[in-house]
Amino acid sequence: MDSLSRRRFLKITGASIAAATAVTSLNSVVKGAKTIEEKNGSVVKGIQKIPTYCDLCFWKCGAIAYVDNGKLWKIEGNPIDPLSNGRLCPRGTGGVGASFDNERLKTPLIRKSVRGEDQWVKATWDEALDLIANKMKKIKTNYGPESLAFFSHGIGGNFLKHTFKAYGTNNITAPSFAQCRGPREIGFELTFGDVVGSPERTDIKNTKCLVLLGSHLGENMHNTQVQEFADAVGAGATVIVVDPRFSVAASKAKHYLPIKPGTDIALLLSWMNVLVTEGLYDKDYVEKYGFGFEQFAAEIQEYTPEWAYTRTGIEPAVIRETAREMGKNKPATLVHPGRHATWYGDDAQRARSVALLNALLGSWGRKGGFYTPYKFGLPGYPYPEYPKPEREPADNPGKKYPFAEGELLSTGLREATITGNPYPIKGWFVYATNLMQALPNQQETIKAIQNLDLLVVVDVVPSEIAGWADVILPEATYLERYDDISDSPFKEGFIALRQPAIDPPHDQKPNWWIAKKLADKLGLSNYFPWKNVEEYLDTRLKSAGLSLNEFKKTGIIKRPPKPIYFEDGVQPFFWTQSGKIEFYSLKLKEHGFDPVPKFTAPEEPPAGFFRLLYGRSPVHTFSKTQTNPILNDMMSENEVWVNADIAGRYGVKNGQYIKLKNSDGVISNKVKVKVTERIRTDCVYMVHGFGQTSIRNRKTYLKGASDAQLVTKYKMDPLMGGTGMNVNFVTFEMEV
Repeated sequence: MDSLSRRRFLKITGASIAAATAVTSLNSVVKGAKTIEEKNGSVVKGIQKIPTYCDLCFWKCGAIAYVDNGKLWKIEGNPIDPLSNGRLCPRGTGGVGASFDNERLKTPLIRKSVRGEDQWVKATWDEALDLIANKMKKIKTNYGPESLAFFSHGIGGNFLKHTFKAYGTNNITAPSFAQCRGPREIGFELTFGDVVGSPERTDIKNTKCLVLLGSHLGENMHNTQVQEFADAVGAGATVIVVDPRFSVAASKAKHYLPIKPGTDIALLLSWMNVLVTEGLYDKDYVEKYGFGFEQFAAEIQEYTPEWAYTRTGIEPAVIRETAREMGKNKPATLVHPGRHATWYGDDAQRARSVALLNALLGSWGRKGGFYTPYKFGLPGYPYPEYPKPEREPADNPGKKYPFAEGELLSTGLREATITGNPYPIKGWFVYATNLMQALPNQQETIKAIQNLDLLVVVDVVPSEIAGWADVILPEATYLERYDDISDSPFKEGFIALRQPAIDPPHDQKPNWWIAKKLADKLGLSNYFPWKNVEEYLDTRLKSAGLSLNEFKKTGIIKRPPKPIYFEDGVQPFFWTQSGKIEFYSLKLKEHGFDPVPKFTAPEEPPAGFFRLLYGRSPVHTFSKTQTNPILNDMMSENEVWVNADIAGRYGVKNGQYIKLKNSDGVISNKVKVKVTERIRTDCVYMVHGFGQTSIRNRKTYLKGASDAQLVTKYKMDPLMGGTGMNVNFVTFEMEV
């Protein structure tokens, strides 16, 4: 069977929907509270506690919104939600600020002048949607429906995806694949026949040895993982952190390895060499489930710790000691797969190296390693069949990237928009993603935009991509709208409800309303047979013997627990070509790639330049939360981390403002310097999402520096088309 076939026909589901459903009561939380429908005049008296789930990142934590006499007060974790466990991260707790943000879009806007000048005319919803629908009809007539591309991020895009599938396009994508997790998923799928998924299937709470390679837990604030990280540390787990920067996670580590950027594969190969040559790997597991181990062992024989030392800068004794720690704690050793795994252009093979190391340790499917997730399995809505597109998606012509299956490449659609190959892309519809910050090389994005007949942006605030739009549609925040039901695979099967706690303050509309009204104007009303979103949700729930009214009270419905580990009865199955864990990949060999990963030395920076690294903040999500007044107050600008020795050599002082210039001559906004010994001398680091250039966002305009502005170079992963973006070098511009 094709090693990547699982995504095409198999969904992770729970037991039959007819099985008993565990509906957990939230009486202790909502006792005495009125629901949002029980209104006295225009305002509900007293405090309401309204279950929902968060929208500040993909984790979708269950939450309780508090409304005091009709006004949004605060938000906290839902105690019965398995993702939040009653606690939200700083971003989630500050989510109420999005509703109070005075930078919010208030009404539809139509472009007044040329693209990029940020000049607008206010419009009614009918005027804006009529303009969009008429242009979409022209694109469909002149070029075909596939010439419209939809870029989206998050579950809020579900209803709009439905509209565009009904329209006839298959060019539907998200930057979260080619710019984030795609290489990781392909690397693991080529090894185990299955993906890591979202949320990640990592059993951090029960691990005895946690290995983090560039995974900034505690800064990259994925709630459940951070809670489990604290549990693991409290229980005495060994933590090994590999990072050019001494991160928050590194402060909890027994072993910190300050690796040379770009040499992770060399370290991973040498760790595997130690495990195999010293017999520390899980022999029974490998013999039972492995394929091609002998060829794999022969391939890695040369990658000794001494060989790796000259590439990584990590002492051979440290490599051996940390490998032995992993072997000692197997199978409860978890080498974390990471997220935002697009670094150097060889990222799918780097992810495969991580997968192979976990395979040697026997951690896949085992307690303390990777559990087997399952979904609640709520049936979908009985929609009419979509029209079949006449052309293949435009993102990967000729299957240049043979393993980019299942999800489209956003940069590939951008390239097709620029070149017209394999066919013209003439319309972009962008939902909840700021492509100017999300995609590498902003000038290529602008070049593509100039070839469009239509660019529509749906957002809460006027992001940078919105400044290039023909039409901007203002969306209600997640605390002001219903969204689709969350049914993510996890350690237990559950579904979560997002419902409005308050009304939008101006003329903002929820995404489901926008999708339905646009479909009406496109003559696609038959694809929206429901009158409103409550009817849609109730129809799905009734198919499982549930009801929306009951769901509103708890926000969470759980299924009875199931085994999630091999040792507890989960039947091991590997959807690979061999039906086993592939230490040696015949699939890769057939396509002309290395069946076992090899190391290629990264490009060295020019004299006087430093590799630009970037990461996350615990109080911000990408570039979407900087205008939030609560979160902006906690962090209003970023800093550039500079090694203390380098700072002394260049005369740079802590707290001084400088500019950064990359090797293509692009100069950043001014940014404050953080002089520190917690970073190597060959790189600098900053938090992503700052230095925004939308003049309509006064709080964020030119505050800090934008790594996205400086990422003018990127390397395409040859396996799946991911964009390696840690390949840019910068130097200091002292005059500001």
